[in-house]
Amino acid sequence: MVEITRLLQVRAKANKKRPKFIRFECWRYKKLKSNWRRPRGLDSKIRKNFKGALAHPMVGYRNPRKIRGLHASGFEEVLVHSIKELERVNRKKQVVKIGHDVGRRKRVMLQDRADELNILILNRIRILLPGEELLLEEGRGFERAAESKEEEKPLKKSESAEEESDEVESNQDKK
Repeated sequence: MVEITRLLQVRAKANKKRPKFIRFECWRYKKLKSNWRRPRGLDSKIRKNFKGALAHPMVGYRNPRKIRGLHASGFEEVLVHSIKELERVNRKKQVVKIGHDVGRRKRVMLQDRADELNILILNRIRILLPGEELLLEEGRGFERAAESKEEEKPLKKSESAEEESDEVESNQDKK
């Protein structure tokens, strides 16, 4: 496990240094997306690896073999759609990602069963059931939203009449 954590740190460092591989001349033509495509031209400087040309994918950019395909936490990701699939997961080596096409009711069942089995879910979602209310925590930006609502309270009739008269007077002064 110590070796795997070390290799994960090596991968994180290498990922910071790794350049973005973009398609040649994608900046020149709007119709070309920046997704990498291998240059195939006979005289292409990039294909020939000329110095100063764009970086392109090579074997040297690969990750260490032992951690290839692992999540950043060091566990293997497993895509799950049913409770049967969830029960086949080895909780010591694998973590779960619930499929995007799983509905709300089944997702709640999967999350409850994963809690019973002590399995980590990467894309856990807080689901409000009918009748439940979301409790807002302070310090997470929610209090700012509440303050802005207080500022936008409607004016009383007397205040709004005074403002309108002030506006009319200022318009007359300008004329």
